[in-house]
Amino acid sequence: MHPKDPVRLTLDPGPSDLDLTLLAGRLDAAVTEAAALALGYFGKDPKNWLKGGHSPVSEADMAVDAYLAETLKAASPDIGWLSEESADDGSRLKHRAVWIADPIDGTRAFLAGREDWCVAASLVIDGRPVLSSVVAPATGEHFRAVAGRGAEAKGAALPPLPPRPLEGARVAAPPALLARAAELMPITPLPRIHSLILRFARVAAGSVDAAIASGNARDWDLAAADLLVQETGAVLIGFDGAAPRYNRADLRHGALIAAPRQLADALRTRLDADHKAAETSKPR
Repeated sequence: MHPKDPVRLTLDPGPSDLDLTLLAGRLDAAVTEAAALALGYFGKDPKNWLKGGHSPVSEADMAVDAYLAETLKAASPDIGWLSEESADDGSRLKHRAVWIADPIDGTRAFLAGREDWCVAASLVIDGRPVLSSVVAPATGEHFRAVAGRGAEAKGAALPPLPPRPLEGARVAAPPALLARAAELMPITPLPRIHSLILRFARVAAGSVDAAIASGNARDWDLAAADLLVQETGAVLIGFDGAAPRYNRADLRHGALIAAPRQLADALRTRLDADHKAAETSKPR
C-alpha cells in the first residue's frame, strides 16, 4: 500500500510540501499507540461523565485525544485539527489539509465492556480523506489506507469488493432502521456494531455487505472509514447518491450507506422511497 517513492503534495496557498508517505507512517504509528493507551483503561471502570447532557465521555477518551493531538499536530503547521473531544475554534477552516480524529468511537460500548470500539484518525485534504488508520485493539482489527494506493487489514491488502446482490445481503444498521429495511427487502440483518467507524470498515473488509448510518453523524465518525471503503472499490454515499464532504462549517451529515455501488443504490433507493412515503402520509 505504501509506495517506496514518496508521494508529495504541495498546498497552494500555503508553504507546505506534504510528504504523504511519511505522514501515513506517522498517522498509523500514532493511532496504534493511542489504541494501546485506550486499551489500558478498558475494563477498569475509567472515570466518565456526560457531555452536553447526553453523550458519554471518559478519562480514556481525553487521554487518547491529548496524545493524538500532540503527536499529529507536530507533523506540519499547515495541517488543521478536528477531534470529537477537542474544542473546535474554527481555525481548521483556514486549512486545506486537516487531521480528523475520533479518540474512541463507540464510547458507550467501551464503558460497557463490549469490544466493538476503536481509535481512528484520518488526513482530509480539500474535503476528502487521503490517509486513514483505524485500530480496534479489543478485537485485533487494524485497518489503514492511502488514497489511490489501496487499503490494508492487519498488514494484508484488501482486495476490491465484488458486486453484491440485494437478496441475502448482510446489513448492519441502527436497530430501528435495520428492522424497517428487513421488512422492505430480502436482506440478512446483522447484530448491532456499536462503533460506526467499525460498521463501515467491516464493509471494506468484506465481513459486512452493507452498513447504514442514520442522520447526524459527524466528520470524526466517518472520514477514516470512508477512505477504507473507497479504496476497496465500494462507496459511502448519502441518500442523494453523493459522497460526504469533510471540514465544513457544519460537521453534521445525513443518512449514509456504505456498500458496493449496485447494492448501495438499491438500498438507498428503497429506503429513501419508504421515508418519503411515510412523510407524505403524515397528517398535516
